[in-house]
Amino acid sequence: MNADIHVFVYGTLKPGEANFDRYCRNKVITSHRAYINGDLYHLPTCGYPGATHGTNKVQGFVLSFNNSAILIDLDELEDYDPQRQPAENDYTRELVTTHTPDRILQISAWAYFMTPQQIYQLNGILIPDGWWEG
Repeated sequence: MNADIHVFVYGTLKPGEANFDRYCRNKVITSHRAYINGDLYHLPTCGYPGATHGTNKVQGFVLSFNNSAILIDLDELEDYDPQRQPAENDYTRELVTTHTPDRILQISAWAYFMTPQQIYQLNGILIPDGWWEG
């Protein structure tokens, strides 16, 4: 049996957004509002956001799954392949510490990040409050 897999989502994979139904709806065990430390950018030419490491808050949800195979589907969506050089990926997947809004609970979860260079090339616009809506 697989251990639970936690994924922090801040864009189209959030409940109610475009990719949640396709990738997550019938696979999610639990969903909690959470944030991570970082900077969130709207990518106007792409129609979705990108996060970088930073000092602000990126707001989203921690989704829990009971099957690690979910990462295969999410990696494909995010154009991440661990066998490629980092510069060849749209995103990188990293393990981060998430915080609930009340800071009572911390969960280690996978999250997808872009580099500052990628954000710049895609004309990223900083979202000061860290909450993206599609």
